[in-house]
Amino acid sequence: MGDLVEQSHIRFGRFGFDLAQRRLFRDGTPVELIGKPLDILCILAATKDKVVTKDELMAQVWPGLVVEENNIQVHVSALRKVLDEGADGQSFIVTVPGRGYRLTGQAPELNQVTITSQNQPAAHLSGASIAVLPFTNMSGDSEQDYFADGVVEDIITGLSRIKWVFVIARNSSFIYRGKAVDVKQVGRELGCRYVLEGSVRKDCDRVRITAHLIDTDTSTHIWAARYDRVLDDVFALQDEIAMSVIGAIEPSLRKVEIERVKRKRPDNLDAYDLVLRALPLVQISMAPAADAAIPLLQKALELDPDYAGAHALLARCFHFRFARGGQHENDRATAIRHARAAMNGSDDATTLAIAGLVIWFDAYEVTTAINLFDRALAISNSNVVALSNSAFVCAWMGNPELAMERANRALRLSPFDTWVANMAISVAQFHATRYEEARDAARRAIQANPNFSVPHILLAVALVRLGCLEEAKVEARTVLALDPTHTMPCWAVAIGKVEAIFKPFADAWAEIEVGS
Repeated sequence: MGDLVEQSHIRFGRFGFDLAQRRLFRDGTPVELIGKPLDILCILAATKDKVVTKDELMAQVWPGLVVEENNIQVHVSALRKVLDEGADGQSFIVTVPGRGYRLTGQAPELNQVTITSQNQPAAHLSGASIAVLPFTNMSGDSEQDYFADGVVEDIITGLSRIKWVFVIARNSSFIYRGKAVDVKQVGRELGCRYVLEGSVRKDCDRVRITAHLIDTDTSTHIWAARYDRVLDDVFALQDEIAMSVIGAIEPSLRKVEIERVKRKRPDNLDAYDLVLRALPLVQISMAPAADAAIPLLQKALELDPDYAGAHALLARCFHFRFARGGQHENDRATAIRHARAAMNGSDDATTLAIAGLVIWFDAYEVTTAINLFDRALAISNSNVVALSNSAFVCAWMGNPELAMERANRALRLSPFDTWVANMAISVAQFHATRYEEARDAARRAIQANPNFSVPHILLAVALVRLGCLEEAKVEARTVLALDPTHTMPCWAVAIGKVEAIFKPFADAWAEIEVGS
């Protein structure tokens, strides 16, 4: 249900704020504002110059959580910094002693809208905003409009579950139905950085769906796909197409967002930008890269202490330092602490999937990890990170069928993030004594992430079982060059959760050491 607000746009000083889209502008230019400061501004703006008590702010910004009062002060100060900048020193956020805060200087603009109440704050990564336009029905049959609309609505619903992506509401994006659109104009009018557009063509019992993801600033095509299917079960087909599109879009968006942030000035980075800068380092998955990522992520948490995504990536970094950096107990404890902060403060599938992997590796809590993967996939069953991470855990826990199913789904959905899925396949195939398949999957993992030591280990042991001992020795030397701390007993601490599965790997590695 929503609360009727008398206006969707308000003005105060040089600023404009769109309540419906949760977007701030200064002199018509978008101002990046995310996280808790944005939530606080939304609450204050919606009260029409009335005082909002501190208790009310805490209840709406941190629903169901007990937080210190100074948390409000920290985020109000951050909001004031944004609003006071370039506003001749005028403070629009007024403290009412003993009561709370109010937003002053409002001048409403016309337009009634319904603002949906938010039990959860908007995503931290709200810079990645997307509008899904109505897909064009090219069948010449108006009765097929319902099918095209169903696909789009499923995509909008699925994308809305990705907490770092801000999705324009259907009622806004569907105003472009039947119109020839200029994506730059759509970007300006809806305030979105990306547009997904597509078409549906039905021919007898078959349907072809195309989709294109476009950057509205540059009109650059980021991603495109075509799906040809038999039209038997309409609703099942809608689900399948939507899942495929969503699974491919998330990593594609993340990649282009990382490239965009690289072009920003270092002194103009917010918590979202800092996380994106850290992400390529985290994905290397080795201790030296983790050391470089940790300061960026810690700075992000200084700006936004409740940033679950930053906690998750820090958990990964400290795990890498523990597993491949000397196995210092403090690193393991720190990884677990950040993983728990991430899993308790998020309903984002990627964040939960990262936390689950760390909880499994470092806290040895298998049930908790499996529950986190289940939560992640319930939120988004096409999330590539959740599919890949859970597949890897399933492979080591003696569930090769589920590991293969999830890993292959991840590979079908996304051209990125393939190395974890391929490692899961390699483990499952090795344990099933299908060593050629294990070798091939390990090689694909290495191609996707050549500086990560684990797929080189998996390739080495597969080569041993294929009788290629000299090639295995080359891979073993690569492993030690990447990770001088590696020994099989150390690896057993990090990987060997089920002895019956781990022992064949350890035995194969021992043959390399004996033969050296």
